[in-house]
Amino acid sequence: MSKRKAQQALEDESDVLQIQALGAGNEVGRSCLVIKYKGRTIMLDAGVHPAFNGLAALPFYDEIDPTTVDVLLVSHFHLDHAASLPYFMEKTGFRGRVFMTHPTKAIYKWLLTDFIRPSTNDLLQYQSNVGADENIYTEQDLLHSYEKIEAVDYHQEMEVEGIKFTSYNAGHVLGAAMFLIEIAGVKILYTGDYSREDDRHLMAAEPPKIQPDVLITESTYGVQSHQPRLEKEARFTSLVHDIVQRGGRCLMPVFALGRAQELLLILDEYWEAHPELESVPIYYASLLAKKCMAVYQTYINMMNAKIRKQFAISNPFVFKHISNLKNMDNFDDVGPCVMMASPGMLQSGLSRELFERWAPDKRNGLVITGYCVDGTLARHAMTEPAEITSITGAKIPRRLSVEYISFSAHVDYTQNSQFIDEVNAPNIVLVHGESNAMGRLKSALETKFKDRGQKVQVFSPKNCEFVRLKFRGEKLAKTIGSLAAKYPQEDQLLSGILVSKDFQFNIMDARELKEFSGISTSAISQKQTIYYRASFSLLKFHLEQMFVNLDETKDENGVPTLKILNSIKVKQVNKTQILLEWQGNSMNDIIADAVLAVILNIESSPASVKVTKSPTHSHRHHQEDIRSTTINFLKKQFGEVFENPESKDEIIVKVDEHTATVNIQNLEINAQHEPLRKRLVDVIERVARTLRPLDFEYLSKMETTS
Repeated sequence: MSKRKAQQALEDESDVLQIQALGAGNEVGRSCLVIKYKGRTIMLDAGVHPAFNGLAALPFYDEIDPTTVDVLLVSHFHLDHAASLPYFMEKTGFRGRVFMTHPTKAIYKWLLTDFIRPSTNDLLQYQSNVGADENIYTEQDLLHSYEKIEAVDYHQEMEVEGIKFTSYNAGHVLGAAMFLIEIAGVKILYTGDYSREDDRHLMAAEPPKIQPDVLITESTYGVQSHQPRLEKEARFTSLVHDIVQRGGRCLMPVFALGRAQELLLILDEYWEAHPELESVPIYYASLLAKKCMAVYQTYINMMNAKIRKQFAISNPFVFKHISNLKNMDNFDDVGPCVMMASPGMLQSGLSRELFERWAPDKRNGLVITGYCVDGTLARHAMTEPAEITSITGAKIPRRLSVEYISFSAHVDYTQNSQFIDEVNAPNIVLVHGESNAMGRLKSALETKFKDRGQKVQVFSPKNCEFVRLKFRGEKLAKTIGSLAAKYPQEDQLLSGILVSKDFQFNIMDARELKEFSGISTSAISQKQTIYYRASFSLLKFHLEQMFVNLDETKDENGVPTLKILNSIKVKQVNKTQILLEWQGNSMNDIIADAVLAVILNIESSPASVKVTKSPTHSHRHHQEDIRSTTINFLKKQFGEVFENPESKDEIIVKVDEHTATVNIQNLEINAQHEPLRKRLVDVIERVARTLRPLDFEYLSKMETTS
C-alpha cells in the first residue's frame, strides 16, 4: 500500500463512528453498548441478564479493552442496566469516569446491595437467579465503585476528554435518563428505557431540542400498542377484585422499585373507593422498597405535577390500605389477600415461593404487570402450563389463573414511532428488544420512511456486531486574538500557531498563546559534553570543511569558542572535553547532530593530525585524511578490513564467506555478492556526504560509482 493510500485509510478510519452491542442486541437484558469515535470510547449501561447466572449473565466485556473506555453512562437503576457496573469498575482495567442521575445513584446502592446478599429469611430479595455462591462481585466491590460514581442533574452539560453529554428525563422510573452525547460535532441520543406517557407519579420522557445524527432507542414492544392508561387501570383493578372476591390470593410479582410504586398508588385509591374490600389486606413484601421510598420522597420535585400537588397536602407514598410485610413470620396465609412481591420474573425469592405455594388452588390468581424476559418463569407462566417445576425440581400442578396486563413503562409502537419522528435522526439503532419484536419494528420503520421518501438507515445489531457510520465533516479553524482583527481574504497566507483541543481548532499569534489557550512557551537550552583529545585547531579545520565560515571568539579566560551558523556554540572546556551548546528546535538539533558527527570522527583519522601540522594543508594530506577516514568507517560497518598487499589503494572487505574490494582512489567496488556490493555503495555514499560534503571531486566519484 502506498503512503498516500495508507494515510487515506487512516483518515477514513478516524471518520467512522462505531457502535457495538455487548448486551441487549436482539435480546432484553444485560444492556451495554460501546460507542467509539475519534479516539474516544463511551459505554452506555452495564446490566445483567435476568435469565442467566453468575458470569453468564454479564455483557460480553471480553470483546473490548476496558482500559480504553473514557466515560460510562448509566441510564437508570434497574438490574438489567446497572447490576454489572461494580464488576466492570472493580474487576477489570477500567479507569474512566461513571455518571448517573442523583436518584439513580441513591437507589442503585440499595438494589445492588440486595442483589449480592440473598437470604431466605428476609424479603430483601430483588435478584434474578443469582445464588450467593455465584456472586460476580463482593459488597466491598460495590462500596468502592459507589464512591467513584458522579451524579448529574437533568439538563446539566458535562464534558470529559472532549466528550460532551447532557441527561434528559426519560420517564420509565425515578431518575431514568436519556443521554445526548456529542463527539467532534457528531451527536448521538441514547434513550435507554423510556416512557412517553404521564402516569400517576412520573412525567413523560422529554426529547432534546437538538437533532441528533444517531438515535439509539429501545424496541422492547416492537410493533405492539398498549391499552389507554385509564382502560388499563380499570381492567387491572377489575382483575384483582375478581380474584379476592372468589376467596383467592392475588400474587403480583414486581420489581421492588419502578412500576411497583405506580401499582400501589392505583390499589390504594381503589380500596379507598370500595369499602367492601377493606377487610382484604394488601401486602407489599419488600423491605428494600420501604428503604428506597425515602429517596422517592426526597426527589418528589422530579415527579409530575399531580404527585407534587398531592405531596403538598399529604405524602402520597404513605399508604392507607397497604401494609409492608417485614418477614414471613408476620404473614397469616389465611383468606383472600393481595400480595406484591419481588422479584418481578419469578426467578427466585418470595414471589417464586408464593407462586409455588398458591399454584394448585384455582381460586388464586397470578397477575403479571410488567415485561417478562424470555427464559424466565414468569414468561413461561404466561403460556398457562398444566404444571410448573419448583425451585427444588418437583412438579407442581398449575390451577391458579394467569393474567397479563402491561404496566411496563416502555414505549409501545405508537409512542416510539412518534418519538422517532420528532427526533428526526437520519440513523436509527434498535436495541433492547427480542429478535422478532425488533425485526418487526425495523421493517415497519423502513416501510414508513420509504413511503415518505426519507433516507433513514435503521440498524438492529446482534450482540458483538458492529454498526459503522461515517461522518466526515470539514475541519474548520477559527482565528482568534490579533489574527482575527481583520477578516482573511481568499488565498491569503496566515502565519500563527494552530491549537487543537477537544476537536476544536484555533489559529493564534504565538505571542498570544498563553492568553487564549493557557499554553506557555519556553526555550530549551541544550548542552552536551564530548570526550576529545585532539587540538582545537584540528576541530576548527574539520568544521570549516563542513560549514565554511565560522565565528571564533574567546572568553575572558582566553578559552576559544566557535559559533556555527549563528546557532551552535563549540567550546573547549579542557584538554579532553568539548562542550556543545544550542537552543533546542528542529533545525538547530539537526545542525548539532552534524557537528557531533564531525567531532566523533576526527580522532578516527590519524591523517587529521598531519593536516594541522602543515600550514598549507596540502592536497596530499587532504587525500590521506579522506583515505584514512574511509578505511575507519568501513571498519566500523564491516568489522575487520585489510589492505590489499598487491595494491595500496585497495581495501579488502570480508563478510561471512563473501569478499569484496574497494579502491580508495577511484571508489571502484568489485564484489560478486550483489547485497554486499549495494551495502558498500551505501557506506561509501554516507562517508562522502557526512565527512567530506564539500569535497566535490570525491562526491562526483561516489555518484559515478553509485
